[in-house]
Amino acid sequence: MTWTIAPEPYDSPVAAALWRAYYTEVSDRWYLLHENHRTDPAELEREIAACTGSELAPPGGQLLVGWYEGAPAGSAGVRLLDATTAELTRVFVHEGMRGRGGAPRLVTAAEDAARELGAKVMILDTRNDLVEARTLYTRLGYEETDRHNDDLYAEHWFRKNLD
Repeated sequence: MTWTIAPEPYDSPVAAALWRAYYTEVSDRWYLLHENHRTDPAELEREIAACTGSELAPPGGQLLVGWYEGAPAGSAGVRLLDATTAELTRVFVHEGMRGRGGAPRLVTAAEDAARELGAKVMILDTRNDLVEARTLYTRLGYEETDRHNDDLYAEHWFRKNLD
């Protein structure tokens, strides 16, 4: 079976469903690890609503959706931080679709989108517990760097030259 990667409006129902699945998973994972409970439902709804993804809209960003057998199975977003630096964000593949090559395809498509936006460098951050993400980024040529933001939950920062 094959993957298809295509741009998707950040505010479409498909994008909203993927954002909800992504945020629920990473939030629950953090709370279960650090506080032994899932995310409070009210907090989850508040945070999902607060992060609209509008920064992933053209002309300064792009949201990509990975489709597997015609169903939305994952996403990746890219946004320009300045004229030559883009940030990779919202990289997610539904649990049942993992191990089928979607994540590397989504990241590669996001890198291509960043190049089209004029970026020469892609940066990202992630957490200690997201071991799979850190492994993926390293395998795709990202190098761990010093902190580049003040995100409360970020614990690892990566960078890749795109030229």
